[in-house]
Amino acid sequence: MTSEAALLVLACALSTAAVKAAGPIAFGGRPLPGPVAAVVGLLAPALLAALVVTQALADGQRLAIGPDTAGVALAGIGAWKGASVIVCVLIAGAVTALLRLLA
Repeated sequence: MTSEAALLVLACALSTAAVKAAGPIAFGGRPLPGPVAAVVGLLAPALLAALVVTQALADGQRLAIGPDTAGVALAGIGAWKGASVIVCVLIAGAVTALLRLLA
C-alpha cells in the first residue's frame, strides 16, 4: 500500500469516527426528541436503498441495465415474498453470475 493510500484510509477512519462521535457528544446521553428519533430510524433503509439502486442501475457515468439489475430485481421479489436476507443475496448473486456467464 502506498503512503497516499494509507493516508486516505486513515483519513476515512478518522472522519468516520468523528461523525459517529458527534451525536453522543452533542446530546450528552439525553434521548433524541420524538420527531428526530423517527427520522433517524428511517435513514438506514433509505441509504441502503439508494446504494442498491445506484449500484444496480449505474455503469460509471450513465444509467444502464444489465445482469446485476436483473439479480437485484429478482432478489427484491424474493424479499417481497418473504425470503430471508441470505436467500435474497444468494438469488442476486446466482442470477447475476448466470447472466454474465451467458452474455
